[in-house]
Amino acid sequence: SAVVAYVRGIDVRGRSGKVDVIVPYGWVSGTAEFAGQSQSRNVSGFGDPRLLLELNLVGAPALSLKEMASFRQDTIVGISVQVSAPLGQYDGTRLINLGTNRWFVKSELGVSKSLGPWTLEFAPAITFFSDNHDFIGDSTREQDPVYSVQGGVIYGFSNGIWVALNGTYYTGGRTAVDGVDGNDLKKNSLAGLTVALPIDRNHSVKLYASTGVATRVGNEADTFGVLWQYRWGGGL
Repeated sequence: SAVVAYVRGIDVRGRSGKVDVIVPYGWVSGTAEFAGQSQSRNVSGFGDPRLLLELNLVGAPALSLKEMASFRQDTIVGISVQVSAPLGQYDGTRLINLGTNRWFVKSELGVSKSLGPWTLEFAPAITFFSDNHDFIGDSTREQDPVYSVQGGVIYGFSNGIWVALNGTYYTGGRTAVDGVDGNDLKKNSLAGLTVALPIDRNHSVKLYASTGVATRVGNEADTFGVLWQYRWGGGL
């Protein structure tokens, strides 16, 4: 998969925030067992785009780049809302798709505390899903909310490099097809590592990896990725 994102910093009555527009593109090739039958799929296309709004309520005022150079974080509290629109590739006659043919809305509260070069983070969230009325076989697929909590520790080096170790636990999300509950209640946990490498004032690279720690149901896989970020504007 590949993801293109546009991020815009915002100032809301002196409070800092940002808006993200995220567009994924994916390639899938594989097989799965469904209702005792083998299903194969080879497809590529856009996934569901997402819009993310984040706003800091405490401890992170909107600053110019010059002011940010001397800013020292203490405690920051913020909120975010993420919306996914059902605009990605979807075929109601096939089980495996890149899009989900449904909306979801995720709301999250984030708390960050700085202790010298260390930063501690904690973020509970809840995700709500609309129904997919064109699930395979013209069925209706519903899903209960997913509740999650994420915690992490970040170490920042004086040269701008930082390393983050994160853990996530999420539960809920049981699905039902035409009113029949599935045996897929999630109680899963993940661990992840991110390394951020600044190149210059405009460019940076992030290396990230995650792995399943405990999985009751759902995906259990190792994930690796590389993210390149280019920043402009703001008097750079």
